[in-house]
Amino acid sequence: MKLKEFYTAVIETGIENDLRGRDEIQKLLAEEQGKFDKLDDKEKEYFDRDRLFNPFSDTRILHGDAEVEVNKAVIGIDMEVGEVLLTYVLNKDLSPKIDLIIAHHPEGYALVRLFDVMKLQSDLLAACGITLSVAEKLMEKRIGEVERRLMPINHNRTVDVAKLLDLPMICIHTAADNCVTNYLTRLFEKEKPARLKDILQLLKGIAEYQRSAALQLPPRIVSGSEDSRCGKIVVDMTGGTEGAKDVFEKFAAGGVSTLVGMHISEDHLENAKKANLNVVIAGHISSDTLGLNLLLDSVEKKGRLEFVCVSGFERVRRGA
Repeated sequence: MKLKEFYTAVIETGIENDLRGRDEIQKLLAEEQGKFDKLDDKEKEYFDRDRLFNPFSDTRILHGDAEVEVNKAVIGIDMEVGEVLLTYVLNKDLSPKIDLIIAHHPEGYALVRLFDVMKLQSDLLAACGITLSVAEKLMEKRIGEVERRLMPINHNRTVDVAKLLDLPMICIHTAADNCVTNYLTRLFEKEKPARLKDILQLLKGIAEYQRSAALQLPPRIVSGSEDSRCGKIVVDMTGGTEGAKDVFEKFAAGGVSTLVGMHISEDHLENAKKANLNVVIAGHISSDTLGLNLLLDSVEKKGRLEFVCVSGFERVRRGA
């Protein structure tokens, strides 16, 4: 398939798995169109027009002709300068050659606006019973922190190398994270685990977490015990990066008992414990891999691709 078809399928899959729902996504896209229409011609030159159809600012084509045919891709969780150079070296001997570099974690201008997708977390908090205005205020401070932290980073370092070597590159972040969040949410709703040990058992039945366990990084309980009762479970694996540190009391007040996440900082964990929440860490790279695999299963309905897997990723196909 062409790169533009691959990109469109990625966005569509991300929207299908977005817990906000398609109607809310369409409202957000309409708001972006309204902002664009009000700009003068000079301002429009610098507007990222992908925002008019793609609600995930951390999922972008970073380099390459949208018309290029993609048959083989190198894919990994972190695709930085080393992985780009590796691709160039591999292409000297590979036949057919690698057509596309796929990164999970954002690079280039997709990294610049990582903070923008964090607004998604306000809606997810509201779905957990937290008043929307409270959720937005909690996230407002955290979004500002992340935006300022990203400002001094050398965002385009990796993309510059891809351009010099003329290697098409794309990053797929929140679109994939939506897939793992939706998948695990539905799994827990269906299986109704009673205790934390039951959550661990369900996770250990998933190929990506089995691989991680073999690498000595199994899913773990970091707050609570195996016999702690689950109560209401929330899967917290999308929205760019970790949310507000002060949200955990609000989760508890909204009836949440257990959080299942990719990772958690010490400050966030301490606050979760103060709020008497159970916390299960499924794993970062393993959860990212699961999200990418679920997304690619959907995208490959339009045409099967060959993958060279690096940087923590392993392709696992589900179904036919």
